[in-house]
Amino acid sequence: MMTYRKELWFHLNKRRGLINITDAVQEAINECGIKEGLVLVNAMNITSSVFINAVEKGLHEDFEIWLEKLAPELPYEQYKHNTDKERNADGHLKRSIMGREAVIAITGGRLDFGSWEQLFFYDFDGMRDKHVLIKIIGE
Repeated sequence: MMTYRKELWFHLNKRRGLINITDAVQEAINECGIKEGLVLVNAMNITSSVFINAVEKGLHEDFEIWLEKLAPELPYEQYKHNTDKERNADGHLKRSIMGREAVIAITGGRLDFGSWEQLFFYDFDGMRDKHVLIKIIGE
């Protein structure tokens, strides 16, 4: 059994944003040479998520609208977590909804996705450095 670890770093220049990280994760699989196994892709910041879904602009806009209804950013005063220094309570809640990580099978050295599936990093409290852990196990 082999293992491999890699980090991806991001810095969004806006409050929220979604990045397709499928190719970067596949690149990590290619680098380590594991052909059969599993890859864990984990958001390492409490106000960001990793999830699997489709590449479709309308769907991504729907996520933003839906999440903002469930955990609106404003008014900041609605959350006990928000202070003069931190105003990201909505990001914590959005992360709880969208999830922390994804685990994907590796078959024949490739991400073993279903139709239309892609892997995304979603930052809910941008304008600071964030990272994703890729941990691959297999042979």
